[in-house]
Amino acid sequence: MTDIRTDACACHGDEKRAQHDPAYRRALAIVVILNLGFGLCELVGGFIAESQALKADSLDFIGDGSISLLGLLALAWTARARAHVALTQGLFLGALGLGVIAFAIWRAFNATLPEAELMGMIGIVALAVNVSAALVLSRFREGDANVRAIWLFSRNDAIANVAVIVAAGLVAWTGSAWPDLGVAGVIALLFLHSAYDIVRNARAELRPAT
Repeated sequence: MTDIRTDACACHGDEKRAQHDPAYRRALAIVVILNLGFGLCELVGGFIAESQALKADSLDFIGDGSISLLGLLALAWTARARAHVALTQGLFLGALGLGVIAFAIWRAFNATLPEAELMGMIGIVALAVNVSAALVLSRFREGDANVRAIWLFSRNDAIANVAVIVAAGLVAWTGSAWPDLGVAGVIALLFLHSAYDIVRNARAELRPAT
């Protein structure tokens, strides 16, 4: 009876993942290193290539790495605390999406042609990094709102990288900066869609048990 009430009020930590599943901790640590490390590299590459899509994707990498780090720290917290972490993750992702959209609109009035070749090369490397991260996390994609949030971030990164590679090809083909700006906008919309899912799941877990 005590166990049922404890589960209902979410007063316990995720013992399975925090204590009995060190593989999940290792997976998160790998994802943190991959995302933060490459995110900083891609941000520099985005400025060199003058690509808004690369800059948006690098923010996704850095945000993903930061939130994965927070998720790693939150493993031993209570289920309710982890739901609050997921809620913060969703709100952060939504704010990031709105910021990318606003910056892409501003750049539309000051568009410069990005270096398509450099943009494509960085996009290919980014895709390889993200596929590696997604594979590492694939067996852990089911769980509470915090676990699902981390999986969604990694999945979104891989999708965004494909879009960046396509945009680089379109920039080279058309000689226009609009494909780059368009993909930045698409990445931002992907942020917003995932933010909605994460916030919805977290709020559901935060509702009092009936």
